[in-house]
Amino acid sequence: MRFFKIIACGTLLLLVIFIGNMNAVHADSANEEDSINEKYGLPVVVYGEALSDAQKEEVRELLNVKDPTMVKEITVTGEDLVQYINGDPHSNMYSSAKITRNDSGEGLVINQVTPENITEVTDEMYANALLTAGIENAVVDIASPVKVSGHSALVGIYKAYDEGEGTELNKDRTEVANEELSLATALAQKEGLDQDKVSELLTEIKQQIAEQNPVSREEVEQIIDERLKTLEISLSPEDRQLLIDLFEKMRNLNINFDNVQSQLENLANDIQQRIEDAVGDKGFLQTIMDFFKNLIESIKSFFSSLFS
Repeated sequence: MRFFKIIACGTLLLLVIFIGNMNAVHADSANEEDSINEKYGLPVVVYGEALSDAQKEEVRELLNVKDPTMVKEITVTGEDLVQYINGDPHSNMYSSAKITRNDSGEGLVINQVTPENITEVTDEMYANALLTAGIENAVVDIASPVKVSGHSALVGIYKAYDEGEGTELNKDRTEVANEELSLATALAQKEGLDQDKVSELLTEIKQQIAEQNPVSREEVEQIIDERLKTLEISLSPEDRQLLIDLFEKMRNLNINFDNVQSQLENLANDIQQRIEDAVGDKGFLQTIMDFFKNLIESIKSFFSSLFS
């Protein structure tokens, strides 16, 4: 019994040391002063118009805005919703975003700070839509204090670029990007499909378009049908037609996915890895969970014996 107490005490000590080190690292990070990027200017933080003052302050904390003077703050409104994605001007907009531009080649990084509150749009859906819109090199952090679909964050990102010097986006591309996101979220709600599978489909279609450079609608159709067959996805004739119409619009706009081929490959790999993880060895995960459960019980028993 004495041996097990020693083991439990040692384990507890290691946990305390580990947590202390983590807090120290966090404190050091929090004390670091942000540096102004003189090439691209301040990061832009876009707040949903429906946020209360308290919620706006909460979003500031979620997006790690320690000093509001070190970012450019703007608000996304119902009018912006109409302008960018043809939405309802009376919609309540809560999802917000922080956009930090990077050098060419750095790629697009999406961080959902509150994934539990963004119910319809995944990281990959945001990434696919933003690449279509022409946003290729940036870190985008997304947060909401309440559960929302996540669409107003996309509008905010578009507005952030239009507010910057020489960063205005092509309106035709943003409209197609919005159609892509709307179709992605709609398909993800269909029976037999999920968000990861839809993102995988859209990403692989773009990869094939970049590789094959289709010159006709028929070639676009062929690419889509091949991806549907390879991924074993069955769509209704209506949904298949929406997919063809979407990528035909991209072809007519001469959207060149060659420039983001490596990003598409990374995106596809991330999606495939998560799909594999989701259907992986659940027995192994259960073993890990049982280990920590038993560890906690051991620590509780140790302290109970000390005070009894």
